[in-house]
Amino acid sequence: MVEYDSPQLDSVFQALSDSTRRRMLRSLSAQPRSVGELAAPFRISLAAASKHIKVLERAGLVQKRIQGRTHLCQLRAEALAEAERWLQYYQQFWSERLDALEIALHADTAAQTRRKSR
Repeated sequence: MVEYDSPQLDSVFQALSDSTRRRMLRSLSAQPRSVGELAAPFRISLAAASKHIKVLERAGLVQKRIQGRTHLCQLRAEALAEAERWLQYYQQFWSERLDALEIALHADTAAQTRRKSR
């Protein structure tokens, strides 16, 4: 059963609501990266990048560890599991609407073909 009133789920969706943080997660899906590497594509300060990373950490999406003077961030994709379960519940509605759209498009194509052949 999916929990609908979950502070963890709220923090995951809040973290994902920002495009910079979503792009950071995408970057981390390839490999762990330093705070500087995560900040570079956005031309933001290290302090701004750190704030984004803290939001991702609080949501459980990122784990940060220190290696010498470098702060390395690593994706924790398992934290997305609860959000995925929540979204899967609604997939049935999307699938029904997409199936109906497909039927309508095929009917329209068939009608156009019949008109052209007359």
